[in-house]
Amino acid sequence: MSGFTEYTEYDGLGLATLVRSKEVSPDEVLEAAIGRIEALNPALNAVVARAYDAARAAAPNGSGDAPFAGVPFLLKDLGGAQAGVPMSAGSRFFAHAPAPVDAETVVRYKRAGLRILGRTNTPELGLNASTEPVLFGPTRNPWDLTRSSGGSSGGSAAAVAARMVPLAHASDGGGSIRIPASCCGLFGMKTTRNRLSYAPYAGEGLAGCSVEHVVSRSVRDSAAALDASAGPAVGDPYYPPPPARPFLEEVGAAPARLRIALTTEAFGGSPIDPDCVAAAEATARLCEELGHQVERAAPAYDVAALDETYNLVFAINAAANIRLRARALGLALDARGFERVTWSMIEGADRVSAADYVQMLNRLHAISRRIQAFFETYDMLLTPTLAEPPLELGVLDMMSEDTAAYTARLWRYTPFTYPFNVTGQPAMSVPLAWNDAGLPIGVQFVGRYGDEAGLFRLAGQLERARPWADRRPPDPA
Repeated sequence: MSGFTEYTEYDGLGLATLVRSKEVSPDEVLEAAIGRIEALNPALNAVVARAYDAARAAAPNGSGDAPFAGVPFLLKDLGGAQAGVPMSAGSRFFAHAPAPVDAETVVRYKRAGLRILGRTNTPELGLNASTEPVLFGPTRNPWDLTRSSGGSSGGSAAAVAARMVPLAHASDGGGSIRIPASCCGLFGMKTTRNRLSYAPYAGEGLAGCSVEHVVSRSVRDSAAALDASAGPAVGDPYYPPPPARPFLEEVGAAPARLRIALTTEAFGGSPIDPDCVAAAEATARLCEELGHQVERAAPAYDVAALDETYNLVFAINAAANIRLRARALGLALDARGFERVTWSMIEGADRVSAADYVQMLNRLHAISRRIQAFFETYDMLLTPTLAEPPLELGVLDMMSEDTAAYTARLWRYTPFTYPFNVTGQPAMSVPLAWNDAGLPIGVQFVGRYGDEAGLFRLAGQLERARPWADRRPPDPA
């Protein structure tokens, strides 16, 4: 395998198997990944910081039982802190100060054998469903370079879709794993709240609404990565029920007959593109062919109250992180250092009292109870992941002077994802459809709280029934 030209044919676990059997060396795998990044990134702008020398120096020997021994990996430039490495969060304000220690997730990724090659592009503070920060410029979708790769994990998704790496770190505070997975034709699992620890930097993310995991080409890579990274760290404030067995074992297990609710109508009533409706309805028929019961139903809740409250909670948390950063670095805040939408969030957060914020959290918890009650009747909910195919670049512009219009457009694009950040339930985007223009269209399944196992069982069944591994975009180079 001189030069390891077959690199792009394998998922992460497949590469690790080759390394352990000594059919290919870890260095050959690493150099193949670096070669693809260097060849394709000028067109895609997915990777914004490189760490090739550090990855070479930390080369694993390929032995032992590390599930991803020798597998190249990229970290999103938001979360996933590395000691001594700056993390920009897509923001000019955050661009230069290095992290003091590795995040617990990064410690566990390294222990699993992953070799970190760099960091991927993200919108400023993860506030956009398209990855177009002023700091680094837009990440382009490998399926169509005029289109968005999604956000906020758009750099990671573009890198995986382009076969730079088989899986990459991602995070999700309103859909930021599932949105780019849908846009780029990948599998993306949003885990149950605090399935992965935020140690040592925080007890939870975004008032419990944000989680970290990966985007991947295969379901099994996602499951194995979760096995390697999940679990509480000392001092975590809470943790979901532990799995009965490794998530990887669920991927090949047959699911029981599921009662699945289907909706193709946005919870707030905004229009849904026919391609997205068709993808969800075709998936519903596939589920019925596989023996599951599907019926039209959707949770009922106060959509306007959730939207207004969650938007404010999101803004307050973003502003708090910015102010903590400014205080630590002794910097003054200035509108010129931020994109316009970000600065408007800072200004809006300043008008909310602490008592108001507590009331907002209580309101979100009350809405969450209404939504989760729906899952006492149904095992899962099936929806389109997004209301539209991947948007053209520039549609979601955080330099817009009309913040209200920007926010309305954002929620109209993503009506199905963010409610389940509020509830803390696991949800996955599965790449089961492409439209006539050749663009990926993801479908979302939402599971009961703590039931990633059930989602992985169904995902494995769907992957076997409608394989997507051979679908890949053309190399932009």
